[in-house]
Amino acid sequence: MDPVVVLGLCLSCLLLLSLWKQSSEKGRLPPGPTPFPILGNILQLGFKDISKSLTRLSEVYGPVFTVYLGTRPTVVICGYDAVKEALVDLGEEFSGRNFFPVTAKARKEFGIIFSNGKRWKETRRFSLMTLRNFGVGKRSIEERVQEEACCLVEELRKTSGSPCDPTFILGAAPCNVICSVIFQNRFDYRDETFLNLMEKFNENFKILNSPWVQVCNTFPILLDCLPGSHRKMISNSTYIKNYVLEKIKEHQESLDITNPRDFIDCFLIKMEQEKHNQQSEFTTENLMITVTDVFVAGTETTSTTLRYGLLLLMKYPEVTAKVQEEIEHVIGRHRSPCIQDRSRMPYTDATVHEIQRYIDLVPINVPHTTTCNVQFRSYLIPKGTAILTSLTSVLHDNKEFPNPDRFDPGHFLDASGNFKKSDYFMPFSAGKRVCVGEALARMELFLFLTAILQNFTLKPLVDPKDIDTTPLVSGLGRAPPLYQLSFVPA
Repeated sequence: MDPVVVLGLCLSCLLLLSLWKQSSEKGRLPPGPTPFPILGNILQLGFKDISKSLTRLSEVYGPVFTVYLGTRPTVVICGYDAVKEALVDLGEEFSGRNFFPVTAKARKEFGIIFSNGKRWKETRRFSLMTLRNFGVGKRSIEERVQEEACCLVEELRKTSGSPCDPTFILGAAPCNVICSVIFQNRFDYRDETFLNLMEKFNENFKILNSPWVQVCNTFPILLDCLPGSHRKMISNSTYIKNYVLEKIKEHQESLDITNPRDFIDCFLIKMEQEKHNQQSEFTTENLMITVTDVFVAGTETTSTTLRYGLLLLMKYPEVTAKVQEEIEHVIGRHRSPCIQDRSRMPYTDATVHEIQRYIDLVPINVPHTTTCNVQFRSYLIPKGTAILTSLTSVLHDNKEFPNPDRFDPGHFLDASGNFKKSDYFMPFSAGKRVCVGEALARMELFLFLTAILQNFTLKPLVDPKDIDTTPLVSGLGRAPPLYQLSFVPA
């Protein structure tokens, strides 16, 4: 038989199989745009800014709808009520983590972020307990953050008011805080290894959010067939893993089970306690990926928020002036900021919250899956269905936050100028999969930004009205455009 005819028959079978699969599942799932065979809805979505595409579709199909990424159905949930219902009220049922082919190449479903089931529950429980024991969310970690804030200020002084790209310096500070918890020590800001790690963190964040990697996650066959940035991302991840593995070996050689020094020591002790348990999740591979998860997540999201925050503060100098006036009134110039100051600095607290709300760092959350068949509203969502929860639709809700596309700390202030909490503030997600490091990140953002504005005037290289705050990439996460500024000593 002619090879062309055979190929045509094979493609026709694939198309028919795809159509059958989509139609058989569609009756149980929420409605959505009609998918194309094989491609699904990717032509309607586009990968440049998937969050905007999903917002447009929610205006047509409502707060719960289905899209097909390739041949796989994905249920999209928008709006505070629906998102809360899924992540909080039905937290267990929606607590699965979606499989990511690109990250699976490096992580193999170990660690905290991309693991599932028993492994995820045990690893997360252990990690939360251990981080708390080492002071995360307590006074002891605050002292470490304050010390690092002083180091950050001194490093910024060395720029002598000359224009600089703040990417590395703003990444080094949160990285050193998390390093002190997992490795027991911090890096010098000019350490060669530190520089390499920071470079790979930043590069991977950009690649992960690129349209190409989103295409590869939708069509995993491309990962092994084609060259591309996904290979660089895997190479960077391997470098970071190898660094962590070296640290683990160093800890194994000097371990004192009666005196754990850091996160790695605690995990090694747990491994020793469970060495006769064949089903134990406390293995060297899980330790390596868990430490990598904590290391990367504890660095990149906070540093990106700081970098985006400074850009916004230059764009809106009137906001910066009010924050600095409050710093002068409450803290002055002769002592370091502390977390207790936050309750007496409503405008500064509101500004930090508004930065996180406005930049919408992880717009569609890290994707979930259902852990069982779930009756959600009037739909039956089968076990293992991919779930996207739109944090954009919550953080930019126009009823909770009037003019949501406008940067305005007033979104978190009441009529008397007091700080106003909002249940819609979900930059760290919510429910069972809420960010493990939320308490630490919130502390770092307040103390680092306050320390910078206490000691420096931010001087942009262009007129504030010409500053562009459009994200450089906008996939799973958003990164600010590259920029330079001068830190002029106050």
